Amino acid sequence: MERTEAGNSGNAAAPGVAKLTPQGRLDLGALLQEFGQTRQALEAELAKVVVGQKDVIKQIFAAIFTRGHCLLEGVPGLAKTLTVSTIAKILDVNFQRIQFTPDLTPSDITGTTVLEEDAQGKRTFRFVEGPVFTNVLLADEINRTPPKTQSALLQAMQEREVTVAGKTYKLPEPFLVVATQNPIDQEGTYPLPEAQLDRFMFNVKIDYPTLEEEEKILTATTRGESVEPRRLLNAKTLLGMQKLVSSVAVSQYVIQYAARLVRATRPADPSAPEFVRELVDWGAGPRAGQYLINGGKAFAAMDGRFAVSVEDVKAAAIPVLRKRVGANFQAQAEGMTTDKIIAKLLETVPTPPIEKFAK
Repeated sequence: MERTEAGNSGNAAAPGVAKLTPQGRLDLGALLQEFGQTRQALEAELAKVVVGQKDVIKQIFAAIFTRGHCLLEGVPGLAKTLTVSTIAKILDVNFQRIQFTPDLTPSDITGTTVLEEDAQGKRTFRFVEGPVFTNVLLADEINRTPPKTQSALLQAMQEREVTVAGKTYKLPEPFLVVATQNPIDQEGTYPLPEAQLDRFMFNVKIDYPTLEEEEKILTATTRGESVEPRRLLNAKTLLGMQKLVSSVAVSQYVIQYAARLVRATRPADPSAPEFVRELVDWGAGPRAGQYLINGGKAFAAMDGRFAVSVEDVKAAAIPVLRKRVGANFQAQAEGMTTDKIIAKLLETVPTPPIEKFAK
């Protein structure tokens, strides 16, 4: 099937293609408008396969457009794997899936060096790439393997490279890890180490569908028919979209708010509210602030706006901070989940004062 730079459908424009104003400058407004059209086309194709979960899909796309990684959490059967594999088809990028099991080893992820012998009897070592050498890597049920194997993804997620037998190999661009996780209290699961959790931009919780959505799912999946989504983008176009999102402006006002919000999650910080000091053991680090800003950029670009607003940062707050704020036993006793604590913080932390211009 023939594919253009924007994809093979002709419905989605290709952000990143040079568009100039009459003055010869880059027309960011036109690019963002096309970006919004492309995002709508992507979501429309995904809706042919996945019913509902609009907020989940929006957060996944926000991570993709900002080179972030996603951790999807929910009970089995909520289409976590189907959502990720379908997105990879629509983006038309290389896709690999690893089913994490207790006996999985780090070399099953990164690859290994093998000894080969040619026809002349000469022996040489050759590196065999593992499934991590792809564009979209689905780490399915990542918490079903011990932390030793989970840590094999740390270098790949942060530096986008892997080191095997003392030699470092670059991963292809774009590179994105989407991991799925079952609730920790289910049998046969291992908690993810804090260092592993911190590599994920968003922790996205997938809830049960509504009654209407569940009826649509039952109707569509019991007919014996399958829908093949169209491929709308390719890796090169996706890289252009990521560069466009990174160029969205962020004012010092928004940066100040993001910094205040992150610092308010730390019980020992003077700015932390009283309920944080009582209910939280540890708060978020500086990487959370980076992800709040990047998430805000993605949400602004997806709405076709030039700059990030405080509301964009608030929209990214719960998925970013969810696994970076440690609620203590008192919080559990009072029924205060991490999500409730973050929601209360969003109501409590004030926006910075706007500086007045001197006359």
